[in-house]
Amino acid sequence: MPHTSPTYAATPAAPSGTRHPAVVVGGGLVGLTLALDLARRGVPVVMLDDDNTVSTGSRAICIAKRTLEIFARLGLGPRMLAKGITWNVGRVFAGAHEVFNFDLLPEGGHEYPAFINLQQYYVEEWLVEACLEAGVDLRWRHRVTAVASRADGATISVGTDAGDYTMDADWLLAADGARSFVRETLGLPFVGRTFRDRFLIADVRMQAPFPTERWFWFDPPFHPNQSALLHKQPDDIWRIDLQLGWDADLDAERDPARVTARVQAMLGPDARFTLEWVSIYTFRCRRLARFVHDRVVFVGDSAHQVSPFGARGGNGGVQDADNLAWKLAAVLQGAPASLIDTYDDERILAADENILHSTRATDFITPKTPAARAYRDAVLSLAATHPWARAMVNSGRLSRPCRLALTGDSDVWDRVRPGDPAIDAPLGNGWLLGQVRGFTLLAFGTAPPLDGVTTVGVPPDSLAARRYGAPPGGVVLIRPDQHVLATFDRFDGARIHAAIDACLHRAPAMERAA
Repeated sequence: MPHTSPTYAATPAAPSGTRHPAVVVGGGLVGLTLALDLARRGVPVVMLDDDNTVSTGSRAICIAKRTLEIFARLGLGPRMLAKGITWNVGRVFAGAHEVFNFDLLPEGGHEYPAFINLQQYYVEEWLVEACLEAGVDLRWRHRVTAVASRADGATISVGTDAGDYTMDADWLLAADGARSFVRETLGLPFVGRTFRDRFLIADVRMQAPFPTERWFWFDPPFHPNQSALLHKQPDDIWRIDLQLGWDADLDAERDPARVTARVQAMLGPDARFTLEWVSIYTFRCRRLARFVHDRVVFVGDSAHQVSPFGARGGNGGVQDADNLAWKLAAVLQGAPASLIDTYDDERILAADENILHSTRATDFITPKTPAARAYRDAVLSLAATHPWARAMVNSGRLSRPCRLALTGDSDVWDRVRPGDPAIDAPLGNGWLLGQVRGFTLLAFGTAPPLDGVTTVGVPPDSLAARRYGAPPGGVVLIRPDQHVLATFDRFDGARIHAAIDACLHRAPAMERAA
């Protein structure tokens, strides 16, 4: 049976004139993640969504390891891992022949795999449940009709079936997607490229013997001169992406009979399947010039867009929320508002990295000149027998967390440096990242307690110590979003507190005391 997502009861209109610390516009993957993260940090949150259901179709199905670690911090990781389809291996084909394969996580000792595949609607349903448990004020069928932005907040006009009202927000967080009303009403343009190509997505239900791997074809015999992608999802659902070309007749390509014929050509005449969902998309690689505009902050697709190959859209949006939530909570608890500017800096860096990889993948997958096509075909031919050429094959550079450009007082280590995402490893009866709470100190030796800092002891002979390459007695300071803030060769409370003060844009402790 096709999956049926719940329909949430429309929320009654609210009285006008109320003010809230944080208002999230958009109840999709990113907006719900941000609302939950803020609520877990003690911030009262209102979420406005113009619909009263979660998404349909598979959409952002490939959930990367770093994103799983974020969801683990929010309490959803084990449930997602249990339901999702785990995969680490991908295979690349040219025509009917396999060119090479790769393993994204060949080393053991990780709580989460390189990727799982899980339909977006499951994740959103579970996020709604968690938001309700955390006390988020979820307002379904509340449509934002106007936004007035000010230096100290924003006034939001909201329309509902039962009447209209206005509300004020200290911070308005726009997670309302690629067609963001908030972005449009503030007159903020995207900068970037729209590629002249289109792709068909078909979710099909079938029982098939294919392994749980990512299969990508260049110029397959069942779809000549184009590309194709196959992924397994839970519930015997398989995701198929087929390149159509810019001149495709969109109405004709959406016709179920035509989609069925394309899928049948791919799977063979004896394959039995049913169509669950069909969509057509265009590659876009673009972003806002800035993500922070006074007290209005953009996250996810409202801030940036990338092509689907590489799984950088949903993963990038969740990592936006991860970066913003702890900073906004700190500001609402007294840190300088300038801390939010670091969200702008860091997530623009990540967006540019994603756009760069996505643009290169799109140019390789869909060459637009004879020279580009000749280059691609030559690379594919060489990759079959020459390992050095395989790094040049680009079927979508798969999502990895961005290394942030963090600077400050820190000793130089070989394995990790400031800005790196923290590395997970088994530790005691659990996992290292599961013990990160707020600002956290990993002590590779003995370290005394430190006010406002969680200290985690790491045995020097452990896998965690080897992964960090820590010297005996060294310490690693980790931010609340599990990025390395500083590395020190030995414990020094004054240096650690100074690093935290600088991170939070606040005066050193001695100046605050004075």
